[in-house]
Amino acid sequence: MSSIHPTAIIEEGAVIGKDITIGPFAYIGAEVELKDGCSVGAHSVIEGKTTIGNKTHIFSHATIGSIPQDLKYAGEEVELIIGDNNTIREFTLFNPGTKGGGSVTKIGNGNLFMGYVHLGHDVIIGDNCILANGVTLAGHVELGNHVVIGGLTPVHQFVHIGDFAMIGGASALTQDIPPYCLAEGNRAYLRGLNLTGLRRSLQREDINTLKQAYKELFEKGKPLQETAQALFEQSPSQKVKNLCRFIKTSKRGIPFHRIKHEDKQ
Repeated sequence: MSSIHPTAIIEEGAVIGKDITIGPFAYIGAEVELKDGCSVGAHSVIEGKTTIGNKTHIFSHATIGSIPQDLKYAGEEVELIIGDNNTIREFTLFNPGTKGGGSVTKIGNGNLFMGYVHLGHDVIIGDNCILANGVTLAGHVELGNHVVIGGLTPVHQFVHIGDFAMIGGASALTQDIPPYCLAEGNRAYLRGLNLTGLRRSLQREDINTLKQAYKELFEKGKPLQETAQALFEQSPSQKVKNLCRFIKTSKRGIPFHRIKHEDKQ
């Protein structure tokens, strides 16, 4: 059974599912679709061509679907699609896509977006990601599944972050982060594998295989692209192939420093 506060404004044309909760002074635009079990907090604004998936919980003062913060935007039809079971906390700002980026911002399922998170235009996010307070994603950023980004971290436009990667808090990320890796710092660079995250989901054998691949790729003196190609061709591990494929297709480059070993006297 739905519960809609009498001060909420729902424009004609909006599609409202079953068991919906809408708080005081919330605004739902004419092109919005709220699927079953959604909750919208007080004073939130949902507008534009925006679809909110089942059982997604939007807290107070969120702004979802407002026009892109892009000077090239000229009123063309754009879209924001949010999947199921997402948690979107207070004062978040999510923009739809732009014509130059495919016209859609798309978010998967089971993600947590903490307070003040901003998702720019044409952002693509997978499933089960966690973005802590104050994370800001510029336009065209892409996140895989199970990505964790620490608080107050900005991510440069067009950056890609692979599955199970983690970015430390208060970092500044301008290049791509491969799957399974941990990066931090200002500017952020690789510090190793995201072992804490991997241990929650991967078998020990897979983690050990990734450790060896990481050493080959980022700690030895061979060229990165050549090593990635060789490992991609030789390794039987699908996880290693995913890691190498990401490196081979990166357009912004991978931020890492070789570990320098002093020559023995």
